[in-house]
Amino acid sequence: MTVRAAPGRRFSPRGSNLGPMLVVALVVLFLYWPLMLWVNAGQAARALESGADLGCATALSCATQLRNPVLPAPGQLAQAFKALSVPPLAPTSAPYNTLVTAGETLVGLAIASVLGVLLALFLVVSRGFERAVLPWLIASQTVPIIALAPMLAVVLGQYGVQGWLPKALIASYIAFFPVAVGVARGLRSPDPLQLDLMRTYNAPRAGVFWKLQLPASVPFLFTALKVAATSALIGSIVAEISTISFSGLGKMLAENSRASDTLALWTIMFYGAALGIGLVAFIGLLERWVTPWRAGQPK
Repeated sequence: MTVRAAPGRRFSPRGSNLGPMLVVALVVLFLYWPLMLWVNAGQAARALESGADLGCATALSCATQLRNPVLPAPGQLAQAFKALSVPPLAPTSAPYNTLVTAGETLVGLAIASVLGVLLALFLVVSRGFERAVLPWLIASQTVPIIALAPMLAVVLGQYGVQGWLPKALIASYIAFFPVAVGVARGLRSPDPLQLDLMRTYNAPRAGVFWKLQLPASVPFLFTALKVAATSALIGSIVAEISTISFSGLGKMLAENSRASDTLALWTIMFYGAALGIGLVAFIGLLERWVTPWRAGQPK
């Protein structure tokens, strides 16, 4: 028996994903507390055995009061969030530095999108160009960015390119490859029968591109952009850590890592994760606006 949707309704799987997501969140919350007590109690026991005064009698009671815990207790994490978030626009606050990193990431993603789309066009148009260039593009992504970032910053600094722009360029270096590969795959995705039909009607090559290949590549573009957004974010943070930076999440991570402030590190990591989720969600909303015809298709 075939079940059909009611007229006027479109199938949307997004709402059905909310239940499993909540179940996973509840499982994580349920397991977090005993895991936190277990790992922190071991650290507290070693500290008490060494004669340290932790202000508590037993390892279990000290598990939620450690100054630098392995896993922070919820109360400690809330205090760290408050300490690093207020006032939100202070140069040392996490929200301000998140905005700085977000700006670098968005600029890098924009540069990567333009470069990736242009490369994809050349890869599709010329097989010779693809054979000559694609291996080098793949090789470029194998270079450790933590080693490449300082060198790029030095080279760009010799030409007066300083501040946030080198970080954005390093982010674009990481992010352009998924865009190029995704768009190239999308441009080649039309069915051969569709291409034959266009040729039967004597459609010019430009007409085939604009009316068939380009629309077919749009979903691939947005999928690639979601991957590229997270890559650009990682590139921005690594660039901030590896170069001289006065703001950004990477700068905060480097400073608090040297200070061994694990509570601050956990807080900054949560801000970075929230920024990554926000970027992917923004691209998802943009995709729904640009491709409304795909809203009812199951994924």
